[in-house]
Amino acid sequence: MTFNDKLQADSVPDLQEHPWISLETALDVEAWMDLQHRELQQALGNKPTTGQGICLSLLHGGELYLHTNSDGDVLLDLTPEAQWVTPVLSAVTQTAAPRGQVWCLQGHVLIQLMLGLNTLVASSRLVLKHQYKGARHNSMQ
Repeated sequence: MTFNDKLQADSVPDLQEHPWISLETALDVEAWMDLQHRELQQALGNKPTTGQGICLSLLHGGELYLHTNSDGDVLLDLTPEAQWVTPVLSAVTQTAAPRGQVWCLQGHVLIQLMLGLNTLVASSRLVLKHQYKGARHNSMQ
């Protein structure tokens, strides 16, 4: 089943973990991001909240929490078990690793990021509230 088939067949958010479906092109990534955004908005309703986003469970251990803010910036929060993916994140975003575990990236790297992580993701789930580790992040380049 291709990503576009999955997109058409499954669009009801349930906050359950879903097996990863390979994203092969920038269009696949954009369609996936649009679906995640719509499902997140549907799940949140009119409730004001912060920290909503997506949790990617990585094949070799750990989780990566992904959130975009109102300015279009991308926040990535890696669990300690996911630190192994740091060189990949640096390579695909062309950004040095932060001192802490939270990365703050410009929004234009999101497609490259998702394509670069594609083969390393085991599953994903929507997250309605995640506490990002505050001030420990990169300044944006």
